[in-house]
Amino acid sequence: MAVTTRLYRDADRKAFAELNRDWIEEFFVLEASDREQLENPEASILGKGGQIVIAELDGLVVGTGAIVPPHHDPDDGRNWLEIVKMAARKDVRGQGIGQAVMDALIAQARELGADAIWLETNADLKAAVRLYERSGFRPLGTDELWPTPYARCNVQMVLLLEDE
Repeated sequence: MAVTTRLYRDADRKAFAELNRDWIEEFFVLEASDREQLENPEASILGKGGQIVIAELDGLVVGTGAIVPPHHDPDDGRNWLEIVKMAARKDVRGQGIGQAVMDALIAQARELGADAIWLETNADLKAAVRLYERSGFRPLGTDELWPTPYARCNVQMVLLLEDE
């Protein structure tokens, strides 16, 4: 069956938190920003004007991602949004879940009036970096980097929507 995406419902709270905790704790440690978003996504994401996308496969929640106003505003005249909390269930990775979530998040960004999207990741997450590059994101140079609330993030990427 194909991967489908939809917007977050209150019943997704546990799956949203578990999927993200799973990958973060597999490779890193939970940080304060993670805890805030995972413990209360209604306030820390939805309440700030963001959206959460849920991916389903055979009726089961298998992936997620969110788009929010960025934690840093570069004050460059663009309407920026930031992608956070991209996750796919470990046993179904490689089945297009990340791409489906990314496509839905980019569509949500457009609906929210964004003309640019920013994200952070870690170079060790090679599949994630490839997904972002396939989706049109480019890495920022060292002279373009934004401040980050995450110790684990060493790659920052942007997508200018008018360039698509």
